[in-house]
Amino acid sequence: MFSVHLFGTSLGASHFFLVFLVLLGISTPTIADDTVVVTVTHSDFRTAHDGLIEAIESEGLVVGNTLPFRDMLARTAVGGGAIPYGEAEIIQFCSSVLAAELVREDPRQLTLCPLSVALYSLVEKPTEIHLAYRSPGGSTAGRRRAESLLQRIVRRAAGLARLHW
Repeated sequence: MFSVHLFGTSLGASHFFLVFLVLLGISTPTIADDTVVVTVTHSDFRTAHDGLIEAIESEGLVVGNTLPFRDMLARTAVGGGAIPYGEAEIIQFCSSVLAAELVREDPRQLTLCPLSVALYSLVEKPTEIHLAYRSPGGSTAGRRRAESLLQRIVRRAAGLARLHW
């Protein structure tokens, strides 16, 4: 006997979930590797943090927020596994001129604001400090200016972090 109900048989349920998973995979956007990481060796987290703040301020910008990312992971204990970071923060900042240019180009580009740079060390290598940001890409003039700004900030911050030793 044949059942027309989708879950009438285990075979029907299996086919449904197989089709569902395939469609889910098709509808999920592919995430490109757009993370830029600069590693500074023989430094410490506090020096690199101070260098990053100095680099942001040297561009005439103000730090809007510092997110204590490692502390948040430790506090919430999500996932139950070991936390890979010795220390980790995300520093957010914004350029009102750049933000205005970005949203004039395309109102959806407000998702690029505020800009942020992650600063972290890994437990097994505490004297390697990583400065990372998500590249806004270069598809518009505003995005190219944002990329250039992030590059300058990270390059200057890395240079200042190296002064520690």
